[in-house]
Amino acid sequence: MRHVMTARRTVCWLLLSIVACGGLLGGIVHGDDAQKPAKNDWPNFRNGLEQRGIATTTLPEKPELLWKHEAGEMVTATAAIVDGRVYIGTLKGEVLCLDLKNGERIWTYRSIESDDPEEFAPGFNAAATVAGDTVYLGDEDGVFHAINRQDGKARWKFQTNDQIVGAAAVVGEHVIVGSHDQSLYCLKTATGEKVWEVVTEGPVNCSVAVEGNSTFTTGCDGLLRVIDITTGKENIALQQQVGSYVIASPAVMGDLLYVGNHDAEFWAVDWKNGKHLWTYKAERRHYPFHSSAAVTDDLVVVGNGDKRLHCIDRATGKGRWMFDTRGAVDGSPVVVGDRVYFGSGDGKLYGVNLADGKEVFRFVGGRPFTASPAVGEGCLVIGSESSKGYIYCFGKKPAAQ
Repeated sequence: MRHVMTARRTVCWLLLSIVACGGLLGGIVHGDDAQKPAKNDWPNFRNGLEQRGIATTTLPEKPELLWKHEAGEMVTATAAIVDGRVYIGTLKGEVLCLDLKNGERIWTYRSIESDDPEEFAPGFNAAATVAGDTVYLGDEDGVFHAINRQDGKARWKFQTNDQIVGAAAVVGEHVIVGSHDQSLYCLKTATGEKVWEVVTEGPVNCSVAVEGNSTFTTGCDGLLRVIDITTGKENIALQQQVGSYVIASPAVMGDLLYVGNHDAEFWAVDWKNGKHLWTYKAERRHYPFHSSAAVTDDLVVVGNGDKRLHCIDRATGKGRWMFDTRGAVDGSPVVVGDRVYFGSGDGKLYGVNLADGKEVFRFVGGRPFTASPAVGEGCLVIGSESSKGYIYCFGKKPAAQ
């Protein structure tokens, strides 16, 4: 029987009751010089190397369901939206390329090379990352795949020693990804050849954030590590405790980094100077932060296992407002203009005002949403834990002819 986990639900193998759980980079382009997401696209987990979860497109005042695609098994991964196509992994062991206009399938890629539909294929929990003509993502068996996004054919594969649940970051000619084998890898995008590897002290759950020439890991060792992208060397002087082990992925805004831990705490740190700034605690119940935050100039918005979406003042760490649902909010919210969209374990997709948390949109899907929304080209796409693996697309319906 398949062991189904998500990046927000996966916890450390140490807690067995929860889960078995010219230089070195001569051609590298630093994070601040890397190609930015094209306007209106959503090419990776949080729409940018900083992972701030801010859409660059808009949605209609009242988003409408445009289509629903049946993937055949639960979808916990976040989609990428690029050039009118949707790229998304499923727990059936497939990566799907769908037409954004109508949801029709363009191609299907399997995590194994067998044509036998009955043969088990390791599923995809990680979000897809699209860069150039390639889709990158890892699977439950620890294989990292590079796929031609035009025809769905494999370009190359790289084997790690445990499952991959976090999304990759592409920086110049290199792609960086973490694994539950406790390592962060830097690979050549052209061939998959390993450039460097950083070994940590616990599974690396997070999707990769990049700021300037630095990347970061948070994971089951409870440490924030700052790593030089060029050399693959950790700056030990900047290593920080973040209170407990971490399932969520960090969001970065300049010198500041934001991430929640498994001890119901959400942290803000100055990563460049190795300083802790503030801690926000989810007081209602002692539930973890599996959600990754959306970060604006003034606010931090993040879900929690206490069934609430929390809005925090970015400067002070004080709560602004909370929105109650009837299920854990383990997926990550997305800011679209003056609204926030997110899914809940209660089977509903919500939209609330960023200013006051007032509900403005609700869609009842019936099964939990643990995936995060992708918002690109005027559409919101999200997968569900429906046994049929429904993928939903919302936007504005064309005017009747």
